[in-house]
Amino acid sequence: MNSWRDQGEGARQLWERDTCALAHDITIEEVGDGHARLRMPVRSDMANGHGICHGGIIFLLADTALAYASVTPDQTQTNVASNASIVFTHSARPGEVLLASCTRIYQQGRSSLYDTTVTTDGGESVALFRGQVIQRRNSE
Repeated sequence: MNSWRDQGEGARQLWERDTCALAHDITIEEVGDGHARLRMPVRSDMANGHGICHGGIIFLLADTALAYASVTPDQTQTNVASNASIVFTHSARPGEVLLASCTRIYQQGRSSLYDTTVTTDGGESVALFRGQVIQRRNSE
């Protein structure tokens, strides 16, 4: 099986600069044309005052999956999120591992729409995230 790094220069270059993902122990399981799957352990320093994973951390994971699902292999354009929303379906706790699976569901012109599901590694739904991406040529 090929590494996600074999899916083009774009994902590899993005990963090399993604200090936020590294700081949150996010790892990439798969990246392909219009999809990505990422993993993140919920650490104790990611918990809010209720002892559950902070919603912003879950959003961070989903948004990062969006970035990798929308990266272009050749980096002739940069895709950036222009809109995103999230619905939290269940809490996650420190010690659990979260998985974010993102898939492109619509594309027209320079705009694309992606859905991301965040689950625990046990299959419990944690969040549903939808993000819109706009393509920019690197010369813009």
